Amino acid sequence: METRSFTDYLRGLDDAALLSLFALRPDLISPVPPELSSLGIRANSAPSLARAVDSLNEWQFQVLEACAALSEPMSEKEIISVTDTSAKFVIPHLMNLALAYKSKDGIRLPNSLREVLGNEPAGLGPVSMAKPSMKKLDEAPESSKKVLERLTWGPPRGSVGDIRNPGPGIAWLLKENFLVPLDQRTVALPREIAIHLRGGKVQKNPQPNPPVVTGEKIDQKIVDRAAIANITTVLQWCEEILNFWSEEPPNALRAGGLGVRDLKAAAEHLGVDENCAAFISELVYLGGLVVIDADDRILPTHAFDLWLTLSPQVRWRTLTSAWLVTSRVSGLVGRADSKHVAALGPELDRVNAATTRKLTLEILGLNPYFSPEIDSFLALIKWRAPARRNPGLQSELVRWTLREAEWLGITGQRALSKYGAAFVQVREDLNIGADLPKPVDHILIQSDNTAIAPGPLEIEVARNLDSIADIESRGGATVYRFSETSIRRGLDHGKTGEEIKEFLRRTSKTPMPQPLEYLITDVSKRHGRLRVGNTSAYIRCEDPTLITQILSDKKVDDLPLRRIAPEVLVCELEANEVITVLRAAGYMPAAESGSGVLLTARRLNRAKSRPHPPRIVGEIEVPTDETLAAALRALRAGERSSHKQSSLREIAANALGSLPRTTANETMDILNKFIKEQRTLSIGYADNNGSATHRIIDPLSISAGSLIARDHGTGEVQTFRIPRITGVAPL
Repeated sequence: METRSFTDYLRGLDDAALLSLFALRPDLISPVPPELSSLGIRANSAPSLARAVDSLNEWQFQVLEACAALSEPMSEKEIISVTDTSAKFVIPHLMNLALAYKSKDGIRLPNSLREVLGNEPAGLGPVSMAKPSMKKLDEAPESSKKVLERLTWGPPRGSVGDIRNPGPGIAWLLKENFLVPLDQRTVALPREIAIHLRGGKVQKNPQPNPPVVTGEKIDQKIVDRAAIANITTVLQWCEEILNFWSEEPPNALRAGGLGVRDLKAAAEHLGVDENCAAFISELVYLGGLVVIDADDRILPTHAFDLWLTLSPQVRWRTLTSAWLVTSRVSGLVGRADSKHVAALGPELDRVNAATTRKLTLEILGLNPYFSPEIDSFLALIKWRAPARRNPGLQSELVRWTLREAEWLGITGQRALSKYGAAFVQVREDLNIGADLPKPVDHILIQSDNTAIAPGPLEIEVARNLDSIADIESRGGATVYRFSETSIRRGLDHGKTGEEIKEFLRRTSKTPMPQPLEYLITDVSKRHGRLRVGNTSAYIRCEDPTLITQILSDKKVDDLPLRRIAPEVLVCELEANEVITVLRAAGYMPAAESGSGVLLTARRLNRAKSRPHPPRIVGEIEVPTDETLAAALRALRAGERSSHKQSSLREIAANALGSLPRTTANETMDILNKFIKEQRTLSIGYADNNGSATHRIIDPLSISAGSLIARDHGTGEVQTFRIPRITGVAPL
């Protein structure tokens, strides 16, 4: 078949070539076009071409620019002459992407591609309408040569004061057609002249070979040891931040997301900087473990409780898989030029985030146990995938990806670990469970009101210890500190002083020091003497002297208190606000219900709404082989149907000339006959406006005064009212 256009080229491709095209450009089958002419329109559209161009590496893009700089049609020899001999390996790839195609007279480009690349590919100006003699360049005045030197490598345009009086150097170039005027103040260097001055080449620095990554080799044991420690730590961070938000749920901003103060509080609780806290917040959000509830509170979901019951390997893979494919970028939080961007907010999506992460891990996988030097690593990333649509953010995305991969344990000491390699290769067993320290069921209480957990604690032990102690430091062993505030928190959760002591005696391998026992006894005695409920709020105490002390205490001046009885105060604020102020002043209030029952139970605040992980904004993923095959079948079927419909319309028009006319009895007889024989026929059918048109149908059955048939024009089964059929005729 003669290739007269881009669509003809696509129509001439075999099934293997189309499958390859769809795999390289999945947007072409999302959704599947009805026929090849529609595929040609989509493949030649600017958005689709821009995606295809973005998939090229630096050298492939340079070859494509060289093609755009040449006049069509062009030969492979011409392309190689203005680039490099290795371009002959690039041209087939450009054709597989349908960024170039072979016609009967040479290689051509899709019509819209030059618009996507711009009017000045590789810094080259417009094509000259005249044909200047290159030999005269040797006779050019010195001033003219200086102008040519400035314009040779682009940009090809220059400004002049007045085109009618441009100066001797430019005047000579204009006269000899080595410059062309664009308007009264702008001149341009023609494309052919620039290529000649560049020595017959299009690019100044052709880059057929990728840059080499430099760095240092790190011992495998050191990398894996650091990585498994990071995996343990990140799982602890996720659990701690969700338990923290369960105790003290932050309120979401009006625009959505986590406020600066709440982010700082989370960072202080975890003992990390705010960048890391933002990353952990986003990680649990991606995993569906936290959600912004209907009342604008940020709360853990019930999925968090299920997540805790899973093995460490499954928990880690769940979060890391979500991080790898998401378009959200936690590194944007806290940037100077992103003041209004918040963690969990709606403004963190970046279209090339996921592809940059995958490429970063892919390059790390090519150099196992190798810590790359960042500048050489960025140079290779830029060569492999130049970010043409968002160039300013790419280097930061790579830096953030390397940082987050270290936090996650994909890397250790900035080198890809065996766990990260297994994750990237999508292996079923990552060997995390075997290498993680086994959970322990005991602690070691020290004499300074601290306790050491010599490894990861069992879930139940960890929950009980978290309610009565605060984490002071993390590492291979976790250090917990007991304080008045932490013991009071345990009492608020429904434990008594004796229950706390019994838990510590049962769990600790060392005896409980006397100062800690005294602390627990003292706090439990004072806890609950004050009771706070809702009137808006009231405070009651069996000891009138304590009520008097509160009234005279300057630390609680912010509370609008009024004494209505010797043992009762009332306040306009809510009970939880009153409790917060009193605790900050050093008192030990407890909440009670309206019936006077002490509210001391562990508060497992969970969101009422279901988790809904954020959408992914990014490029279309490569479809599976089954999807590609189904798309090809649908496209081929649509093409055959379209061709058949056109042929049938032509046959009907030639055979019938005018609308068929038959009587009512003849119509019914022919319809019944063709239903039995399952043959195609043509009918005249009147629409609601009374105008009749040809329809080519396959009659199926007659029911309730209507003909049920498949219309070849739409490919669908439709109902035709028999009184509206003007006549029928066989084809």
